[in-house]
Amino acid sequence: MAKSQSASLDRKKLMGDPIMVTTIVLLIVFLTVFILYPLAILLVDSFINESGVTLSTFKRVMDLVNFRRAITNTLKVGFVVGIASALIGLLFAYVEVYVKLRTKFMEGLFKVVSMLPVVSPPFVLSLSMIMLFGKAGIITRFLLKIYDNSVYGFWGITIVQTLTFFPVCYMMLKGLLKNIDPSLEEAARDMGASRSKVFMTVTLPLILPGLGNAFLVTFIESIADFANPMIIGGSYDTLATTIYLQITGAYDKQGAAAMAVILLAITLLMFVVQKYYLERKSTATLSGKASRERMLITDKSVTIPLSIICSALALFVIIMYICVPFGAMFKTWGYDFHLTFKWFKQVFVRYKGFKAFKDSFILSLISAPITALLSMIISYLVVKRKFKGKGFIEAVSMLAMAVPGTVLGIGYIRGFSGGLFGSGFLQGLYGTGAILVIVFVVRSLPTGTRSGISALRQIDKSIEESAYDMGADSFKVFMTVTLPLIKDSFLSGFVTSFVRSITAISAIILLVTPSYLLITVQINEFAEKGSYGIACAFASILILITYGSVLLMNFIIKHFGTSRRIKTED
Repeated sequence: MAKSQSASLDRKKLMGDPIMVTTIVLLIVFLTVFILYPLAILLVDSFINESGVTLSTFKRVMDLVNFRRAITNTLKVGFVVGIASALIGLLFAYVEVYVKLRTKFMEGLFKVVSMLPVVSPPFVLSLSMIMLFGKAGIITRFLLKIYDNSVYGFWGITIVQTLTFFPVCYMMLKGLLKNIDPSLEEAARDMGASRSKVFMTVTLPLILPGLGNAFLVTFIESIADFANPMIIGGSYDTLATTIYLQITGAYDKQGAAAMAVILLAITLLMFVVQKYYLERKSTATLSGKASRERMLITDKSVTIPLSIICSALALFVIIMYICVPFGAMFKTWGYDFHLTFKWFKQVFVRYKGFKAFKDSFILSLISAPITALLSMIISYLVVKRKFKGKGFIEAVSMLAMAVPGTVLGIGYIRGFSGGLFGSGFLQGLYGTGAILVIVFVVRSLPTGTRSGISALRQIDKSIEESAYDMGADSFKVFMTVTLPLIKDSFLSGFVTSFVRSITAISAIILLVTPSYLLITVQINEFAEKGSYGIACAFASILILITYGSVLLMNFIIKHFGTSRRIKTED
């Protein structure tokens, strides 16, 4: 009874606040128009034609040999990458949490490896793989004298995606392992169990849901990946590349829409399992923090082999990233290794580099604060408010995480090229920078929202209620009380959105027009042509921009953030 009265009172307070009601309505409209509507149009295109509701489009695309092969290839790569990334991530997480690292050097390696995929474009490792192991690769051609190898295809995609995505699994599993109470494992050790048996019978069962969660997250990322299969896939088709070629090569928009729906169905199914089953099970299994500090493994028979394996793998990943700037400084990769800056000069003199960086920087800079603010508003509504549309706002804002970029791009083409429902309304967005900004916002919204929800759940409700009692409206409370308390999350969301936007390719490659030059599209174009010097020059400058942005964010949070102020007051 008391709970229903409290909910009724919350609703009355909400309806009496016109700013909050207007914000909720506008937010629902935005999410509906720019997330649900493009996906709904894909369904309409796939199931409806001149003769009415039909499955003929699906039958037609399923009869295509290359599409059936693409589905098999995509699932095969996804499962292998998911398993490999989860296992390597578990190894790194276990070594960091359980093993006493002898040197600061190894700790630094772990930090670098965990951050590199965040600040680099998604296809950098594909460039490195070609330059190291391709036909003109340093390792294959010059060190091993192998001339007939091919790095393209299944193994090329699998290795590159695994090295790109395993740091995500490492970061996820590290938190889970830290939360395991050491007394559970030590009790098993006291009863005579070996270290391997403790891991198999105590540690592994506790983190199994989290391990499954890491696998599914990586699986979704793998099957949705467009850039790596496009550059290093060769003739090995995946769903993302097949959809792209169906609309740009065969000019079959309806067929591409049907293919996109099939890819979306796979990713949504995996997302639902990951989000609403494994994630909750993982949280329930590991609740609270460890009761005391863990005794780290110091046995050399364990520490030395694990440290060597992780260090070697980490160094290999770092070397692959280092190859990119060197690829831009060698005269002709694979033949002439004299240092030169001609590729950097050509980027700006011959290939309109200034325009590419200006367009990418401005569009990303516009989208970043919008994304950060929207994320914080959605987080605030989800955590601090009770109203009927709350579940809809949370679910739809998170939905973009499960939608592959290629699918979203085709949805925007079909949904906005003729305006909403072909009415001409909002048709002016199509082909402009505005639609690129909207795509950037939609793609980065889930990451910022999750960060905001985590931060807001730590703030006591009474802090905001005291401001309401003093006569402040919801807008003033949010801007003067809530937002300053979560400004670290806001800044993190701002920079994360900027980095994700400036390195994005899959969602915008179908939407960008000649009036806008974007860095990632330029890199992809030159890599496809085999112009690796130019592609590496573009990628090197892009990595500097993104890495600088992350360092700046860390500096601001460290010296001016909430945590800094709390530390000073203490």
